[in-house]
Amino acid sequence: MIPEPDRNRTPRLPPAYRLVALEEVDSTNREAKRLASEGAEDGTLVWARCQTGGYGRQGRSWASASGNLFLSLIVRPDCPLSTAAQFSFIAAVALGDAIGSVAPPLIEVTYKWPNDVLLNGRKAAGILLESNGDAGQNLDWLVIGIGANVASYPSETRLPATSLHFEGCPPSVSAVDLLEAFARHMLSWVNIWLDDGFEPVRQAWLRHAQGLKERIEVRLPGETLHGTFTGLDGDGTLLLALADGSTRRIAAGEVYLPGEG
Repeated sequence: MIPEPDRNRTPRLPPAYRLVALEEVDSTNREAKRLASEGAEDGTLVWARCQTGGYGRQGRSWASASGNLFLSLIVRPDCPLSTAAQFSFIAAVALGDAIGSVAPPLIEVTYKWPNDVLLNGRKAAGILLESNGDAGQNLDWLVIGIGANVASYPSETRLPATSLHFEGCPPSVSAVDLLEAFARHMLSWVNIWLDDGFEPVRQAWLRHAQGLKERIEVRLPGETLHGTFTGLDGDGTLLLALADGSTRRIAAGEVYLPGEG
């Protein structure tokens, strides 16, 4: 069991963040979007101990059991809307580094395109980006939502799921610990992105990419593709080598790795 004082303590974040701590909320992303539309500053981080209406990509329900991590970070980078997708990869490598800092070394952390973090091949976290921009396609604000299974995971999911504790992370490691570690690593990776662009992020993500150089299935509206996942383009687009020798660039789609149905 997590010691009670640790479970109830308020997270300690770097000064770059403004923490909005909630006991319960329908969705941290909904709350963050509301705050962003009202002018909340860059670095505002909404964290809740419990969600009653969490959701992921394409509106899928996200199981939000107490003891897991639910956060949404507001960022306001000076960049076009088309660049916003890079923050999914920034958040993934930051969360991967955070997990690595609190988990035993035998837990393998990998990334599944476009927005999942896996532990030993099973989904432990998802990332959801929601944004708003002006008519000139410049980004006004971006909300980076993260749900991470720390203490538990849902048993009935589309793809195999897991949690930090199930994979061997000590029970003393709480959602607060992971939040604090993520905040530090996210700040570091955002600064790398600001200084050096997307390439260092892309390389870090690819070093731990699940399914790289393997045959995968990509389901798109109206068609299903099979090919070899060869890498990421300079903007985070998935590169799929097809049997006819051509390469298909995938900006959005559902990826199925070997063994997934």
